[in-house]
Amino acid sequence: MNPSFRASVIAEWRGLPESKEKPDRCEPTAGLLPKLMQRLGLKERLQESDVIDAWAEIVGPFIATHSAPVSLREGILYVRVLQPALHYQFEQISKAEILDKLKKRFGRKIIRDVRFRIG
Repeated sequence: MNPSFRASVIAEWRGLPESKEKPDRCEPTAGLLPKLMQRLGLKERLQESDVIDAWAEIVGPFIATHSAPVSLREGILYVRVLQPALHYQFEQISKAEILDKLKKRFGRKIIRDVRFRIG
């Protein structure tokens, strides 16, 4: 005899109400984490993490070796550069290209500008 059938027969005989199975509300954690971070107001931090992780892939090995993204605040990505000469090159020559690649990958709402800082 099936154990669940037996339990339902005994419950019916005793006059107990049938136990209703609760619906399965389980969700994969990959889907819960972004929802939780957005609910906690950490959506921008999640985006910042995505941008920082993708920095080397977007800008290439030379720029990635000589710079490091520090933070993303209100759509402005702040990047630390090691030398003043590289700061000039990135700011004057490469900035438009880098900004265009970032906007294509993450959207214009997330990335509005890139600012290079020496340090």
